[in-house]
Amino acid sequence: MTGKCLRHIRQNWTETRSYIIVFILLIVLDLIIVHILIQSRFPLTPSNTSSLVPSNVTVWVTGDGSGNFTCDGSDDQVEINQAFKYVAENPQFTTVHLKGPNTYLISDTIFIGNNTTLEGDPTAVIKLIDWADWPAFKPLITQINSTGIHGVTIKGFEIDGNHDNNLDKPKGYGYYDMIHFRNAKDIQVHDMYMHDGHGEGWKADNSSNIQFYNNTIYKTGHNGLFAENCQNVEAWNNNITVRTDSGLRSRNSNHVKFHDNLIDSFYHWSAGGAGILIEKTTGVVNDVKVYNNTIQKTYGPGIWLIGCCRPYSRDDAKNVYIYHNMFYKTGTNPNIDWVGGIVTSGFYDTLIENNTFDGVYHGAIIQMYPRSGTHVYPTYSNSGHIDLSPKGTGYTTIVRNNIIANTKQRKKRSRWNRVWSN
Repeated sequence: MTGKCLRHIRQNWTETRSYIIVFILLIVLDLIIVHILIQSRFPLTPSNTSSLVPSNVTVWVTGDGSGNFTCDGSDDQVEINQAFKYVAENPQFTTVHLKGPNTYLISDTIFIGNNTTLEGDPTAVIKLIDWADWPAFKPLITQINSTGIHGVTIKGFEIDGNHDNNLDKPKGYGYYDMIHFRNAKDIQVHDMYMHDGHGEGWKADNSSNIQFYNNTIYKTGHNGLFAENCQNVEAWNNNITVRTDSGLRSRNSNHVKFHDNLIDSFYHWSAGGAGILIEKTTGVVNDVKVYNNTIQKTYGPGIWLIGCCRPYSRDDAKNVYIYHNMFYKTGTNPNIDWVGGIVTSGFYDTLIENNTFDGVYHGAIIQMYPRSGTHVYPTYSNSGHIDLSPKGTGYTTIVRNNIIANTKQRKKRSRWNRVWSN
């Protein structure tokens, strides 16, 4: 091969290699641009909502302008409700996410629709404004459709009830419930921090398939969870400090499981009543299990079972099963006589076994009810003086294989009760 041919081949290869390098660089640059476009978020405004990728199921609410809706620290429920409205109108979206760290101040209620998740970073806080002056039974979070709701999850963030800056309203009378759903189905509230409120942490009325777990509840103004006229209720793995009423409360609800919770209180007149309260006034309550809980230093009894107010058949209030719980120094209130480990009346065939009672006040297991004239939570009545006497006879409680030690005498004396002590 002549030298002229070799030079021609080398020249062509040099040019070809340059073209290849330029082509590869163009491909890399194109990939970088595509990646940047995919990662970019566009605000949910009428001009660009169509730019969102349908596979992205989350709408972001932030305080720094990086999300789809931006809150400015004033009336933040407006933007949050706009996000829920957008989710309701666009079925490809399912979730509203509150970005933290940020405090979202609300002056009105947040409304959630069906098949929706409200989630947030642990540093995201929904907080009631100072001196909100809301009427009773107006909650911080509720359903958008008053007739019912289903398929909702609330998880991961903080709710601050701002109790100390709303002292014009009393605790325990229906003010500022944090979450309230009625006629609801398939609802979960978990991994929340809910604190310093006037009313319920979560109130569920006439609902089914209720799950409440992995929450930290500190000094709400009534109950941590209050399930009234509900079916299939389960609460577990919650850490609850009681104020005003109870940690977990079930009223006229059935197929209930309260287990593996840590419940305590503090020594003060506002510290509340029972750690766990099971009530029966109407309906059927014959499948309730309370187990593996640690209940300590409650102002009222550790667990309170109360059936009252109108006659009912044996099958309507029976088979509460309480087992493998730890009761420690429960019943510290010096002003009421219905204190102890477990206080019960009005239920048939209650089984209490394999529990440990250590240092409880009055007695480990007591059959009694508060006498007329005693102010009793729970009630939304201004007087609080309600008749809790059983309306039938023949109530039975089976007590076996429990450990009872170091029982303490209560400060308030009373008559007319049966006590299991050590």
